[in-house]
Amino acid sequence: MHQTKIDIDKDTRGRIIEMLNARLADSLDLKSQAKQAHWNVKGMNFIALHELFDQVATDVEGYSDLIAERVTVLGGTAEGTVRVAAEKSSLTQYPMEIAEGRDHVDALSSALAAFARNTRANVTDADEAGDKISADLFTEVARGTDKLLWFVEAHLQS
Repeated sequence: MHQTKIDIDKDTRGRIIEMLNARLADSLDLKSQAKQAHWNVKGMNFIALHELFDQVATDVEGYSDLIAERVTVLGGTAEGTVRVAAEKSSLTQYPMEIAEGRDHVDALSSALAAFARNTRANVTDADEAGDKISADLFTEVARGTDKLLWFVEAHLQS
């Protein structure tokens, strides 16, 4: 861990950095899953879903940046390569064989829900560790992910 004058003890910073890097891996995987859906969606709602999935990828990329920057603020190293993300992501592998819009909506909404659930758990974990700033960051990411989930899964509801 890098030296910093931030007033959070080293052990706490280490635990928070571990949480942040876990969500960083998930967010990078989630972005790639949204792009997979974006590139491969077919069907009657093609253009609406194509654009929505691209917006999901863009928003999630912003969350990745927030998470990675917090890691470095705390003195850690952001572990953000594709190889690390593939190794450490807790998300389910995205199905490669699907093309129909409804199937992509189902798969991407499942990934968004899992990411939001894990991030929400980290809100409590970071708060209990005494890092309210990281808890707030996790809250922001979970709030935004919940909204993306609403946008995506609304296509399955009537």
